[in-house]
Amino acid sequence: MRRSSIRLPSVNVAPPSQRSFSPSILPFFGPRTEEADRYFGELSSPATGHPTMRRAPSSGAAFVALLLFLFGRVRCSPEYSLGRSSSPATDGLCALLIRPSGYPCSEHTVETKDGYLLAIQRIPHGRNTLKGKPGPPVFLQHGLFQGGDTWFMNSFEESLGFILADSGFDVWVGNVRGTRWSHGHTTLSVYDKAFWDWSWQELAQYDLLAMISYVYSVTNYKGTIMALAAFTMPDMVEMIESAALLCPISYLDHITSSFVLRAVFMRLDEMLLSMGIHQLNFRSDTGVQIIDSVCDGHVDCNNLLSSITGENCCFNMSRMAYYLEFEPHPSSTKNLHHLFQMIRKGTFAKYDYGFWGNLLRYRSLHPPAFDLADVPDSLPLWMGYGGKDALADPADVQHTLEELKSKPELLYIDNYGHIDFILSVKAKDDVYGDLLRFLKSRGCSSSY
Repeated sequence: MRRSSIRLPSVNVAPPSQRSFSPSILPFFGPRTEEADRYFGELSSPATGHPTMRRAPSSGAAFVALLLFLFGRVRCSPEYSLGRSSSPATDGLCALLIRPSGYPCSEHTVETKDGYLLAIQRIPHGRNTLKGKPGPPVFLQHGLFQGGDTWFMNSFEESLGFILADSGFDVWVGNVRGTRWSHGHTTLSVYDKAFWDWSWQELAQYDLLAMISYVYSVTNYKGTIMALAAFTMPDMVEMIESAALLCPISYLDHITSSFVLRAVFMRLDEMLLSMGIHQLNFRSDTGVQIIDSVCDGHVDCNNLLSSITGENCCFNMSRMAYYLEFEPHPSSTKNLHHLFQMIRKGTFAKYDYGFWGNLLRYRSLHPPAFDLADVPDSLPLWMGYGGKDALADPADVQHTLEELKSKPELLYIDNYGHIDFILSVKAKDDVYGDLLRFLKSRGCSSSY
């Protein structure tokens, strides 16, 4: 394997027998090809703040994308936010991916309480449906290092976003801050350190609340939200009818991903922050070098897909170059640091700012934990998880279930890995049929 000329510091990693914890992230990587290489670019144009594609050099380890399903999910939809506009953007997700597949789609922009401008796409009905009153709204939220495109990566017969629209639902697709489809900030540039000063804690607290509130204000339907952490927020729960979670992750104690374990033990997150790298963009030159550094003699980077997510039974590797046209999306290094904090400590808690930072922000020496017992037992939940998932390990899912007051409906597929629930060519039969049944049984009945 060819190596980058710029290397991160080497770190001694404890052998498996000495590990006291395990993590769980959702990235997927695959072989790097010349066809895919041109999609490894920098994030955005300084003039517009919008994403651009710039070819990265050919050096570095092979990789495809980092898809972190913090709590990959779906939900029936929502109020509260600063809805700003609806526009026929020519470079958005609607124009590039959804309309070319034959589906109606509109672009919406929402401003969060802290000034980020988020994109939401709406597919009011299926491609063979006459115009009329939209069906019940369903809100789809991608995972970390992903964008809303993740729900439309396969054919219309295999992609959950298209399947829901064709089943009579009014589909709304969220995109969090920093992703290709969202629109920057009211005052900050993507080149400002402050632009990347957030973790998934803010994604739940600000982004999800803003997007779901906007959908609620447009549709006047109750709906669902992104993460288990968000379910503990009273304002959010008031807008939730039911929630379906794919590969849910809260506790991160039983990961078997060699790539993630290596990154955690070498303290990659702390290295990046100390080097002043606050934007984590795997399309950039630095991103390629980061992957190469983690792989360097420790991980089989010729098969990063399995090394990170676990063995996926039904993922179509022949479509990898196509997926690379859209994934991965940038995120913040602070986001990665927050996740790795949870992994090292075995907690499901807010971001740890250290002794004085915690006192100032939380009035406590330690960051408060998210109490899953605060998720109301009246909230209908559905969860799908797999036996081959190296990220959302079944043991960690069980830990989550034990802390919830409610008793979610469960779909366990023994041979499914982490990616299979979204990109499996068999997911329509294995997963989405049961998911649609749940949504329709909980008041989200469609016109079909």
